[in-house]
Amino acid sequence: MKKGLLIVLSGPSGVGKGTMYSRLLKLLPDLTVSVSVTTRPPRDGEIDGVHYYFVSREKFLEMRDSGMLLESAETVGNFYGTPKAPVLEKLDAGRDVLLEIDVKGARQIKQAYPDCVTVFVLPPSEEELRRRLIGRGTESEEQVGARLALAKSEIEQSGLFDYRVVNEDIDVAVGEVIKIIENSKRSE
Repeated sequence: MKKGLLIVLSGPSGVGKGTMYSRLLKLLPDLTVSVSVTTRPPRDGEIDGVHYYFVSREKFLEMRDSGMLLESAETVGNFYGTPKAPVLEKLDAGRDVLLEIDVKGARQIKQAYPDCVTVFVLPPSEEELRRRLIGRGTESEEQVGARLALAKSEIEQSGLFDYRVVNEDIDVAVGEVIKIIENSKRSE
């Protein structure tokens, strides 16, 4: 049986990764997802095993230290990671897995699973990224500035990814990612 393809969608906050991820899952129904693990408490409506696996800090560190995670990171005092076994099981069963993950996590996954296809999503310009971040209305001007500074450093690393896609028009960008997935599957 042919192995599945692991596709990693990454890029700075505000480039539209989440929207692209959702559209890809709708347009490519054969794609599967991986449920991440976190130490943060569940938010209203979140279900353990569906939105995240919610675990204690000790359990997370045990998972990370014993190699059970493809990638992990600490963000705002909480840990997040991608469990390795479910992803590898899906790939071994011939299923394609799509991950939407930050730049640091994407680099960790590429190191742990070199056969993955990494796609870096870029904004059309710094001004447009600023406009999108402000348009969310969820962060202060100071937080937007911090996100833009982080975005600059992440964009500098975009050359480490297999593909770069500019998200100026969401439909065009999603179409480009679909072509990347189709071409990657053909060349296996």
